[in-house]
Amino acid sequence: MRIRDELLERFMEDALKDGWRQKGETLVAAVSGGPDSMALLHMLCRWRDEEPFPLVAAHVNHMFRGAESAAEAVLVRSTAERWGAVAETADIDLPAYIAETGMNPQEAARERRYAFLTETARRHGASKLILGHHADDQAETVVMRLLRGTGVGGLAGIPYRRFEQNVELIRPLLRITKRELLAYCERNGVPYAVDSSNLDRHYFRNSVRLDILPVLESYNPGLKESLVRLSKLAAEDNDYMEAEAAKVFAEIVSPAGNGFRWERRRFRSLHVALQRRLIKLILNCSKGSRYSLEFHQVERVLDAVAEDRRSVARIELGEDRVFVREYDELYAGPEREQARSFHYPLPDRDGELAIAETGHRLRVRRIQGAVSSPPGHRWEAFFDEDELRLPLIIRSRHPGDRMQPYGLNGTKKVQDMFVDAKVPRSERDRYLLLADGDGRVLWIAGLRRSGHAPVGAQTRSTLVVTVDDSPESMNIPHPNADMPS
Repeated sequence: MRIRDELLERFMEDALKDGWRQKGETLVAAVSGGPDSMALLHMLCRWRDEEPFPLVAAHVNHMFRGAESAAEAVLVRSTAERWGAVAETADIDLPAYIAETGMNPQEAARERRYAFLTETARRHGASKLILGHHADDQAETVVMRLLRGTGVGGLAGIPYRRFEQNVELIRPLLRITKRELLAYCERNGVPYAVDSSNLDRHYFRNSVRLDILPVLESYNPGLKESLVRLSKLAAEDNDYMEAEAAKVFAEIVSPAGNGFRWERRRFRSLHVALQRRLIKLILNCSKGSRYSLEFHQVERVLDAVAEDRRSVARIELGEDRVFVREYDELYAGPEREQARSFHYPLPDRDGELAIAETGHRLRVRRIQGAVSSPPGHRWEAFFDEDELRLPLIIRSRHPGDRMQPYGLNGTKKVQDMFVDAKVPRSERDRYLLLADGDGRVLWIAGLRRSGHAPVGAQTRSTLVVTVDDSPESMNIPHPNADMPS
C-alpha cells in the first residue's frame, strides 16, 4: 500500500472539508508547467489513482517566450499523458492579439486563457476548474491591492471559490505555500519548468515578490502567513456584508427602466458601510456585469444624499451611468428617457381610458344625484357634471399651466405645486392633468383638485374620474400635500 505524502493528505482532507470534490465527477486542472500547477496535477492524479474520476490537464501556450513556452507545452502534455490524464493544449498568439486589440498583456492573457479553460471544461462536461494559485500568490495579491488602495473586498484577495461562465473556479492550494509545493515536487520527483519572465521586474507582481515582500519580511518573518490570514478574515467579513447589502437591496430598491430607484429616508437610516455597498450593488445590477466604481465616486454620491441644504443633485458616473437625487427619490443607472407628452379626450359615456405613455388606466362614471367623495382620496375626483365645460381632456402638463386649488383664493402655477409637493422633476410629465374645454386645469391626479365644479346639494349628475394604478405600481412618489377633492 502506497503511503500518502503528508501534503497530499492535507490537500485531500481540505478538499473534502470544503466540499468541492464530488465522487466520480470530471475535473479540469489548469496546468502552466510551473511547480505549483505541476504539484497540483500530481496530487489530483494520486487522488484519482485511489478514487477513479476523469481528469483533464489544460494548458495554454501564450507564445510570449518562443522556445521556452513551447517546451512548457510539451512538458505538460507528456507528463499528463504519462500520469494517465487527458491533455488539452492550445497555442494562442498573444503578441498578435495584443497588437490587434491594444489590451494590457496581463489582461489579454487572462481573457484568452480563461476562454480556453472554460470551453475545455464545457466540452468535457466538467462543472469545476481547478487552479494552482497558492498562499504566496495570495500574500502578493493583498500587498498589491494595499499599495494601489483597496477596501475590505480587495483585502479578501483571490477567492477560494467563484463562478465564471457557469464553471466553478476552485483554488485548493491557497492555504499551501510555495516552499511547501517545491518540497512536494522534490520528494515526489515532479518535473516542472521555470518561467524566466518571473524575474522581470517590469511586472508589478514580480516586483512585489522579489523586492517589497522580502523587505517587509525582515520586520515580520511570518508576514505571508499573516497576509493569508487577513485575506481569509476579510473574505468572511466581505461575504457577510455583501449578503446584508443584497438583503437591503431586495427591501428598499425598485426597478426603474434599466436603472433602480430608492428612497433617501430609508437609505439614510442604513450604516454608511451598507450605503456604500448598496450603491455599488445597484450600479453592478444596472450594468449587467462587474461595474468599476471609484471610491471618490461613491463618496460623491453619499455626500449628495446626505446634503440637507440641496434637494436636487446629479452625478455622472461614467459608462453612461448617472446618479440623480430629486427630493426623497434616488436613482442610479442609465440616463432616463424623457416622458412623452399625451392628450386624450375623456369618454363621453361611462368607460375606461388607457394612457399608453404612462401606463395609467382611468375609469369614468356618471352617477345620478350628489355623491360625496371619500376624504383624502388622491386618485379619485368628483365633479358636478353640469358645471363642466366640455370636452374634457386628460393630458400631460403644459408650460404656464395654472390651477385654482380647492379651498384657496386665486390661482397657482402647476409647476410651483409640483415643487411644493417635492415631486421629482423626472416624474412631473407622467402626472395626469384633467382639463375642461376652456383649458382650465380641474385636477392633478394624485396631487390636487381645483375648486371648480364641486359636488353640492343641487348637483343632478356626479362625474367620477378614477385612476386605477397606484403610485407604487407607477413609481410615482407620494407628494407631501393635502388632497381635498
